Parts: sequence; C-alpha cells; structure tokens
Amino acid sequence: MHTKNVHKLTISALLIAIGIMIPIISPVKIILEPASFTLGSHVAIFIALFISPAIAVFVALGTAFGFLISGFPLVVALRALTHVIFAIVGAFWVKNHPEIIGNPLKAQFFSFVIGVVHAVAEVAVVSFFYFGGNVTDTYYNQGFLQSVFLMVGIGTIIHSMVDFGIASIIWKSLNARKSFTSSIMKVKND
Repeated sequence: MHTKNVHKLTISALLIAIGIMIPIISPVKIILEPASFTLGSHVAIFIALFISPAIAVFVALGTAFGFLISGFPLVVALRALTHVIFAIVGAFWVKNHPEIIGNPLKAQFFSFVIGVVHAVAEVAVVSFFYFGGNVTDTYYNQGFLQSVFLMVGIGTIIHSMVDFGIASIIWKSLNARKSFTSSIMKVKND
C-alpha cells in the first residue's frame, strides 16, 4: 500500500472516530425544543474538507453511520447523512481557493454559504418527516415556520458557523506543527 493511501486512511479513520465520539460524549448540547445541537459535532467534517474532497466524503459518511448505530433517531441520522452535501461543496471550494482559510473575511463568507447549504439539506430532511407525520408533537405544536425553518434552518446555519470557527482554530494550530503539515501535504498532493 502506498504511503499516501496509508495517510489518507489513517486521517479519515481518526476524523471519523472523532466525529462519532463528539455527539456521544459531548457535555455541550443545546436543546431548543424540538431541535437540539451538539457543539463540535461538525468539526471533524470541516477539518476533513480542509484536507481533500475524498476525505471529506468519507468522514461525512462515517459520522452519519455513527449517528445511525449510536441509537439516534432516524431523522437525526439522515440529517447527518446530508453533511455529505456541504462537505463536497466545501471541499471543492477550498481545493480551488485554499486562501479562504487564511483570510478572515473570506472564511466568514465561506462559513456562511456552507452553513446555508448545510441548513437547506437538513431542513429538507426534517420537512419530509414533518409532512409525513413522523416527528414529535413539539414540532407540530410550534408549527412548521418556528420548528423547522427557524429552529432547524437558522439554528443549523449558526451551529455550522460556530463549528467551522472551532475547526479553523484547530486546523491553524495543527498546521503550526510542521510534521502534521508535511503529512497532510502528502495526502493533498495525490
């Protein structure tokens, strides 16, 4: 097996493991009935999309599978599966414009646009369940606009942007270590 493949596999596996563990063990869960948000749950995916589109897809799929096997409701697992969409869009954007990460204004714009893509996909999943009669009564008591559009949609944009900020700080810190950077550069130069 080539060294590049071993690096890709190792980085993907570590990010998937982190992405699965964060929602399970995180003490910071924001519950705004009917929605809930786990701080940091997208960090592994954002770090993956900073590296490459392939790793971003594998990490998004792996973390979605983790939500499914961890006993989260199906709607939550499917919301996690939609992360593949923002991971692909974001990874190709970063691949074509790597300066985004180092430029605060461009990074915020990127974070917002990716947050909107993220939110639209999650709102689509929750809407399907909402109109299919497969969500809790709390959703129906608050109505579609508040429970789906506001809580899931706007909430996801904010959550995504916060997690992007955390991932950016971690990424910059990791890149300060030359051994990590050289390992990543081997992966990026496929």
